[in-house]
Amino acid sequence: MVTTTAPIRSATKRQRGRLAYHAGLAAEQRIAQDYERRGFAVARRRWRGQAGEIDLILRDGAALIFVEVKQSRSFARAAESLSQRQMQRIYQSAEEFLAGEPAGSLTEVRFDVALVDGQGGTEIIENAFGLG
Repeated sequence: MVTTTAPIRSATKRQRGRLAYHAGLAAEQRIAQDYERRGFAVARRRWRGQAGEIDLILRDGAALIFVEVKQSRSFARAAESLSQRQMQRIYQSAEEFLAGEPAGSLTEVRFDVALVDGQGGTEIIENAFGLG
């Protein structure tokens, strides 16, 4: 008799993927609410351009804040998961978004990283990375 666990592993992988997706949505929602409580307006959630996706785009008057949300068991693990490649993708996506703004690339911008730990705690690192 031959038994296979491939369908079980595949189903488990899909379930983990769904859980991660929904956990990511919940983390983004929690971060968006935090910014809104501080007076920022959410301009876009999960905005997708040709270069990729930006989790949150917020307005601070005429300025924009591009936010990458990272969730993991700890703040340190979440922060470590942001790669140079992801930052480059965010820059390219932000440039694409700015093309539709009245001031274009002259718009004041900031790039924040929002961390969410396994207990639902949040930490926002303002100006975490910049064009350089």
